[in-house]
Amino acid sequence: MARYIFITGGVVSSLGKGLMAASLAALLQARGYKVRIRKFDPYLNVDPGTMSPYQHGEVYVTDDGAETDLDLGHYERFTGVAAHQGDNITSGRVYRDIIARERRGDYLGATVQVIPHVTDAIKQFALADQGDHDFILCEIGGTVGDIEGLPFMEAIRQLRNELDPNQTLSVHVTLVPYIAAAGELKTKPTQHSVRELASLGIKPDMLLCRAEHPIPDSERRKIAQFCNVRPEAVIPALDASSIYSVPLQYHAEGLDREVLRAFGITDAPDPDLSRWDDVVERFTHPEGEVTIGVVGKYVGLPDAYKSLNEALVHGGMAHRVKVNIKWLDAELFEADDAEIAARLEPMHGILVPGGFGERGSEGKIASVRFARERKVPFLGICLGMQMACIEGARTAGFPDASSTEFGQTDEPVVGIITEWMSDEGLQKREASGDLGGTMRLGAYDAKLAANSHVARIYGGADSISERHRHRYEVNGAYIDPLERHGLIFSGMSPDGLLPEIVERPDHPWFIGVQFHPELKSKPFAPHPLFAGFIGAALEQARLV
Repeated sequence: MARYIFITGGVVSSLGKGLMAASLAALLQARGYKVRIRKFDPYLNVDPGTMSPYQHGEVYVTDDGAETDLDLGHYERFTGVAAHQGDNITSGRVYRDIIARERRGDYLGATVQVIPHVTDAIKQFALADQGDHDFILCEIGGTVGDIEGLPFMEAIRQLRNELDPNQTLSVHVTLVPYIAAAGELKTKPTQHSVRELASLGIKPDMLLCRAEHPIPDSERRKIAQFCNVRPEAVIPALDASSIYSVPLQYHAEGLDREVLRAFGITDAPDPDLSRWDDVVERFTHPEGEVTIGVVGKYVGLPDAYKSLNEALVHGGMAHRVKVNIKWLDAELFEADDAEIAARLEPMHGILVPGGFGERGSEGKIASVRFARERKVPFLGICLGMQMACIEGARTAGFPDASSTEFGQTDEPVVGIITEWMSDEGLQKREASGDLGGTMRLGAYDAKLAANSHVARIYGGADSISERHRHRYEVNGAYIDPLERHGLIFSGMSPDGLLPEIVERPDHPWFIGVQFHPELKSKPFAPHPLFAGFIGAALEQARLV
C-alpha cells in the first residue's frame, strides 16, 4: 500500500517545493524505501513544451517523451528514479481530456462540472500506477489561494477523506520573513497561509518554514500553537550553500523522522547518507577550478538551462574541481573577431547549448569557430551540434550553409525532420503543423563508431540511449563532404540515417551531440560527456 505525501506552498512562489520534495524522497530512499514523485501543475498549457524559457525555465524531457516541468529534473537528480509521462499533469491536459470525452458522448448527457469530473480526473492521476512504491510524493504547483489551483486542492481534500487515515500526509511549505527594520522574524504570513489552506478543507500535518535566519524554538512553538501542529513538525528550512546539501540539512532538522512518525512508522532503518556526504564533500572542497563559457540565447534566466548548469557541476564533482560558469549572450558574439576573442580567451571550455530560432545563431557559429581554431575544448548540444556542422560546412566550401529553421537557404545543412522511426513505428510531422508535442522527443538509441573518441568516453560502448528534443536534423547529404574536411560523424541512429554525434579527431576535445545528455546526469553519477568535457577543460587550464 503506497502512502501519499501531498506538498503545497503558500505566501509566495519559488519557495523550493520541488527541491523539498526531491530531498525528502532522497531521505526516504536512504532508509530503504521505494519512492516516486509527481507534479501537479495548475496552468492551462497542456504541457510546458510551447512555453518561453523566460517564463517557465527549461522543459525537462523524460525517456518516454513527456515534456514536463523542470522540477522533475530535481526529482530524477536526487533519487535516480526515471520520471515518465504519468508523473506530470496540468490543468490543460485534464480539461483537454475531459472535453474530448464530452465531445465523444462518454458522459451520456450529464452536465460536465469541476466537481466531480475534473477532481475525479486529478484523483485518478494521483492514484494511477502505484506499483510497489512505499511513498508517492505529490507536489502541487503554485500557491494556496490561486484560482487555477482550487480543483487540485479539492482533489487532495477528497483523497485524504477517501484513503486510509494513515495513508496520507500534508506538508505545507511557507515563508517566515525577516524584517530588518524590526530585527524580527515574522510568523504571521505562515499563520495566514495555513488558515487559507484550512479554509479549503486541508489541515497540514507538517510545516516546512523557509527562512534566511535561524528560527528560535520560541517562534517554532508559536507557529505550532497557531497552526495546530506539533512543535516538532515545524521544520526550519534555512538557505543552503548548495542544493545538494539540502537533504543533509533537512535530515538534521528531523524532516524524515517526523514524516515517518506521522505515518506511525517506528521501526524504520537508519538512513545511509554516505552518498550525500560524498557529494557535499566533493562540492565544498574542490581541489581546483575551471571556467566554462556557455554561449546561449536564454542566459538572462539561469533556470532556462537548469539541467545543463547542474550537469556541469556534476562534471566538476567527478574531478573534484569547481566549475565557474560564465553565461554569455550569443547575440554579443556577432560583433568583430576581436570582441569574440576577448570574451572567449579566458575560457577553459566552450559549450553551445540547445535552443530554438535564428536569434544568436551567428554568435554561436562564431563560438564554434573560435573553439576549433584555438583548440579549446568544445561541447555542442542539440542546436549546438547543428551550429558545429554549419560552421564545418562553411569552412568546407559551402559559404552559404545554414538551417531551414532560420529561413530559406541554398545550402540546407540542417533541415526540418518530417519522418523518423521510433519504438511505436514511423512518426510523421508536417512543417506547418502544431508546435506542441511534435518534435523528436524522448529516448532514442545511437550507434557509436568503433575506436571513436565518444565511444571511449562512454566506456567502450557500441550503442547508447539518450533523450532528444528537437525538430531539425543535420542533412545526411552533407555527411561525406563534412567528413572529408575533418568533422567525423561518430554516432548515428540505428538505421544509419540520422546523425547523432560529431567529433573532430584533430582537436583535443571537440564533440557535438544531437541529444541532451544533461537530462541524465546525477550528482552521484555524472554523465560521461560532462565528466569528459570538464576533464578536458582541466587540462586546458593547466596549459595556460
